[in-house]
Amino acid sequence: MPSRLPTPTDFPSPFILSITPPPPSQQPVNILLLLHGLGDTNASFTTLGTQLALPETACISLQAPTPLPFDLGGFHWGDDLQFDSATGQMDVDLGFKKAVDMIGRDVIESVLMEKCGYSPRNIILFGFGQGGMAAVATAHSLEFELGGVVSIGGPLLSSCSVNGKSTTPTLVLGGSSNTVITKSAVSRFRTAFQTVQYHKWGKSGDGMPGNREEMLPIMKFFARRLRSRSGVPEGSVEVG
Repeated sequence: MPSRLPTPTDFPSPFILSITPPPPSQQPVNILLLLHGLGDTNASFTTLGTQLALPETACISLQAPTPLPFDLGGFHWGDDLQFDSATGQMDVDLGFKKAVDMIGRDVIESVLMEKCGYSPRNIILFGFGQGGMAAVATAHSLEFELGGVVSIGGPLLSSCSVNGKSTTPTLVLGGSSNTVITKSAVSRFRTAFQTVQYHKWGKSGDGMPGNREEMLPIMKFFARRLRSRSGVPEGSVEVG
């Protein structure tokens, strides 16, 4: 059946999300699933979906399922929260089974594919930080190929077992220093995915792109992977 634009009522309660349709008069041929970082909400990536205005693409910004404790505000994608007793720092590898089930089974398979008629080839995951970790863990867990996965500062962690290579094309981005996308992290990606493109920004840290030049590799990836009759403009969006 032809694909249709999802609505909030398609998703099981208590999911929190926003849906940004494609520009007026365009069919929602593709879905871009946006996964925010640790301690954030879906609101920031709702804004990103509007800024992108990708042709024939509906953007869905999902909110992570679990609130941070101690009234810290924001949400996280991990199965649990653990802190190092010596440093007080939160463990990065929190496990992502809950997130993988939510994104892969409840959202992609049950809603987007079964209810709304999307081919997995027309679905792309985009995540930042911990949202990137959840995105790549989900893409690797699926038995079918997605349109792609983009992870900014989100490695494939050791809690995600690597059994065979996913055919979903993957774009990984990180800073030139003070980054979690290390050589060993890139090597693990290449063990888990058949096609991996790694882009190292000329800046410290793994923050979101802040100008057109930093956004360009992402827009080029979208231009290759999104299905559109009108084409995806490369590098025309600034975020941050």
